[in-house]
Amino acid sequence: MGTKMDHENIGQHNDEHGMHVNEEEHEEHKNHQVHSNHHDMMVQDFRKRFWISLTLTIPILLLSPIIRQFLNSSFGIVVPSFAGQIYLLFAFSTLVFFYGGWPFLKGIKNELAAKNPGMMTLIAVAITVAYSYSSLVVFGLEGKLFFWELATLIDIMLLGHWMEMKSVMGASMALEALVKLMPSEAHMLMPNGKTMEVPLEDIKVGDRVLVKPGEKMPADGSVIEGESSVNESMLTGESTPVSKGKGMQVIGGAINGEGSLTIEVQKTGDDSFLSQVLKLVSEAQQSKSRTQNLADRAAFWLTIIALTAGSITLLVWFRYLNSDFAFSLERAVTVMVITCPHALGLAIPLVVAISSAIGAKNGLLIRNRTAFESARNLNAIVFDKTGTLTTGKFGVTDTMVLKEGLEEKELMEYAAAVESNSEHPIAQGIVTSADTGYVVEDFMSLPGKGAQGKVNGKEVKVVSSGYLSENDINWPEDKVAELTGQGKTTVFVVMDGELVGFMALADVIRPESKEAIEKLREMGIKCLMLTGDNHRVADWVSRELGLDEYFAEVLPQDKAAKIKEVQSRGYMVAMTGDGVNDAPALAQADVGIAIGAGTDVAVETADIILVKSNPLDALSIVKLSKATYSKMVQNLFWATGYNALAIPLAAGVLYQQGILLSPAAGAVLMSLSTIIVAVNAKMLSIEK
Repeated sequence: MGTKMDHENIGQHNDEHGMHVNEEEHEEHKNHQVHSNHHDMMVQDFRKRFWISLTLTIPILLLSPIIRQFLNSSFGIVVPSFAGQIYLLFAFSTLVFFYGGWPFLKGIKNELAAKNPGMMTLIAVAITVAYSYSSLVVFGLEGKLFFWELATLIDIMLLGHWMEMKSVMGASMALEALVKLMPSEAHMLMPNGKTMEVPLEDIKVGDRVLVKPGEKMPADGSVIEGESSVNESMLTGESTPVSKGKGMQVIGGAINGEGSLTIEVQKTGDDSFLSQVLKLVSEAQQSKSRTQNLADRAAFWLTIIALTAGSITLLVWFRYLNSDFAFSLERAVTVMVITCPHALGLAIPLVVAISSAIGAKNGLLIRNRTAFESARNLNAIVFDKTGTLTTGKFGVTDTMVLKEGLEEKELMEYAAAVESNSEHPIAQGIVTSADTGYVVEDFMSLPGKGAQGKVNGKEVKVVSSGYLSENDINWPEDKVAELTGQGKTTVFVVMDGELVGFMALADVIRPESKEAIEKLREMGIKCLMLTGDNHRVADWVSRELGLDEYFAEVLPQDKAAKIKEVQSRGYMVAMTGDGVNDAPALAQADVGIAIGAGTDVAVETADIILVKSNPLDALSIVKLSKATYSKMVQNLFWATGYNALAIPLAAGVLYQQGILLSPAAGAVLMSLSTIIVAVNAKMLSIEK
């Protein structure tokens, strides 16, 4: 899903399956594909123009007087002369100028029409001046021929553009590779129980498909039968295979492990996780970077500098140093070439493309480039509690054994065995926290009090304090009061009429939360928590994680006001939440970070989406933002910094010392900065 053919097929099957395909999203995906195809065509065009121009440059070099003289004096090679060779040289040069130079001649028209002269303007001016002057020399004007400089300059510029566009395409290949994750066919389960091979585009919501070991999931859905481990690393960045069983969600494109799974399809086409990832990251790559604005301003001023410096160079050499016009013009052309911000056009977009691809690979989906770049300056992060810092599910946090000889593990196993037949959230919290092989017999629910049953021949009850009071059973009230003071729920285990222990349950803190908070605080970032829970629970979580501050008992509609309050203290604030109840706060924050939780990635109010529900990814966002900005600044330096040295050399300041840059040498130096910029961008990574 993401290729033109996929979406056309979805459209064809729309009426048949009663599906509603969002036309806007459909059109956006088609536009993205058209943009990608157009980019590929441009790469092919520059490549073709380069090779043809390079081939034509060979006779241009052999026909140029200065090259013939150089070959004769340096290597003793004599190139035969013939009548009219200067006109043949003119003919070949004209072909190179109009065919090879066409992208730049077209570019200057667009740039001047937009009143934004830049790279194309500089190249076009340089080659037009060289061609026009040399043509006049052919037809009678006294002077030197610049045809060989013209041809080599166009060759180098075409090569630079070809390599630049190829690099940008290479950086976005990680996104296009997502599309290739999907299989081409699926094993659809028919009403008679048999399977039928069907094209992927024929699958609709509600269909049941069989996924065999080693195969890819054909769509987003829910497991209705079977157990297996699933590799979702290419989608979520999670390297460890995830165990899947009945009722669990799977993502289209993930690789099935050792078992067969029957999946009920829940999302296809534009609604699928994979399509949303592709859309979000594509939007991020096309969104305007704040640093790109800086690059645009730099390109404009370099254009002014180039034209001004070129004019001054021509004037000084010709008027005040009494050099001939051909030499003066050569200096002016070289200055304009050396100042050309060719690498500047690549400096920022390439870093943007690579950072988006790195983010996607690591489960960090960037929707707003400006907000993402601002993340490097964050000095406060506000976390939602439930589902962000905690799992959002009950689990055992404390266990106390009151009977000698009984171990904590055994106490948990007895309790879990009794609660295994209950659907109550607290019961499920005990079951998921323990690994028991014990079997309960004679299970009985005690409404409002708990549950009981026989386990290993013993009568075991898992009950509340109310049951203990009714039956005059004493318990360690001080310790229990301490736990309930933390907002935890306590349950007691009674075995054969004797209280043998108790356990406390709470919304379990994610194991990664503490590490994330510690590392963020080490970076000087203030960590706060926002929750609708009571103060006791909030205080316990805050102390467990080492938070700087928390806001408790905050209603969803009041969360944005709390973000404003933190901002009013002078902090640049990020909000990290689940993107549903936290939507107003995400929108208010300087950087809104939504926990995607696997498949719910289309959170419209967030600037950045974390595919995994892992607070450490908020840390990764800050690190990637810092690394990205650093690369952008480095690239701006490499793209423009060499001008300070190159412009004076091109103008001829060290002419008396025998140092003089020709237009071709200037183009080589400029192209070198482009290569450095591309290599530097490729080295971008998230600091570990």
